[in-house]
Amino acid sequence: MKRFHIILVFVIAIAIILCVSASKHTGYVLITYPHLLHYESSLWAMLVAVFAILLAIYLILVLLRLLITFSGVLNPWSRRNRIRRVQIAIENGPIDLAEGRWASAERYLHCVAESERYPLLYYLGAARAANEQGRYKESDGLLERALERQPHAELAVALSHAQLQMDRGDTDGTLVTLQAMYERYPHHAQVLRQLQRLHQQRGDWPLVIRLLSELRKDKELPDAELAELERRAWGIHLGLVIEHEEQNNAGLQYLEWSWKQLTSARRQEPQLVLTYAEQLRLLGADAKAEEVLRGAIKCGYDSYLIRLYGLLRGSDPRYQLKFAESWLEGHPGDASLLLTLGRLCLQNSLWGKAHSYFEGSLQVQRNPEACAELARLLDQLGDSKRSNQLFQESLKLLDSRLLALPLPTPTHA
Repeated sequence: MKRFHIILVFVIAIAIILCVSASKHTGYVLITYPHLLHYESSLWAMLVAVFAILLAIYLILVLLRLLITFSGVLNPWSRRNRIRRVQIAIENGPIDLAEGRWASAERYLHCVAESERYPLLYYLGAARAANEQGRYKESDGLLERALERQPHAELAVALSHAQLQMDRGDTDGTLVTLQAMYERYPHHAQVLRQLQRLHQQRGDWPLVIRLLSELRKDKELPDAELAELERRAWGIHLGLVIEHEEQNNAGLQYLEWSWKQLTSARRQEPQLVLTYAEQLRLLGADAKAEEVLRGAIKCGYDSYLIRLYGLLRGSDPRYQLKFAESWLEGHPGDASLLLTLGRLCLQNSLWGKAHSYFEGSLQVQRNPEACAELARLLDQLGDSKRSNQLFQESLKLLDSRLLALPLPTPTHA
């Protein structure tokens, strides 16, 4: 406040000095040009006139600036309004996209994309918003526009296109897009990952398996995830072999070839061994399946493998029984082992021994298979009453495992 007062006093002092000077020394100004101009006045009148002219010019410029600014505010196509619209779109577009307001997100992001120098992310977002609305043609058009504006982003655009095609359920189109990128970028992490997910969704397990070596080599998946994927892929693939091959030598050869493609570590995993042995059994290669199971059980005891072992007829049933009994000391209370021993005793016509093993299995666990096996044996031995009881128990045990679905009311004659 003091500073203002000082300046005010200073200005008043100067004004007084100028007024005193003007009263004492008026001065004289003459401006003339032959036949055109003749102007004469005092010096101070001239200065006042010049000041007035400059002030008028300044006011005119201020007025013009205000008019231009005012017209820019009112004109929707002015540069000022364009910048403002783009700024609003930059702020609202990503939010609407994240919150699922697809129509407004597409409008905002498309607006920004057309104005930005590097518009890729905005085009991709707008394409996704259009895709979510089912406007697939517009979505593809936005991706094409993105590629025109940033040609070096071909892979990014293609991967986004593949994901949008996947979201539409167009797996054939997705495969075409990803295959084209795989040929051009065979070791790109995201290409491999999306191809793997696509083959998995389509049930193309042989193709999933083919990609596993590349995923492992390029270390694109964590070891635990890769191991689980490999285990699942091989398990399903081995389980589907018979569906794609006739039950003849060609089917058996294809199954064995598929098994050899596994690493030695995978061929020791109980789940895969079980699947492989089951397929061998269905193809009639019991002896081969028995050999595979025997080798796997030697490496590590597994109740599921033991159970399947009792369903196989190997080349030497006596040796098969002897091998299975060697595990009895370490696993005397395993119901699956006792059931398997009973079945192997039947193969060797050891009726009494089979009866004991079946009874032992049922003492450990009431299992419908053990009930049925013992019931069949007792029926052949003449004990029809106990056989019928066990058959009834077997049916009840099976019934308890079924879903509680509606059934018709019994009708009586």
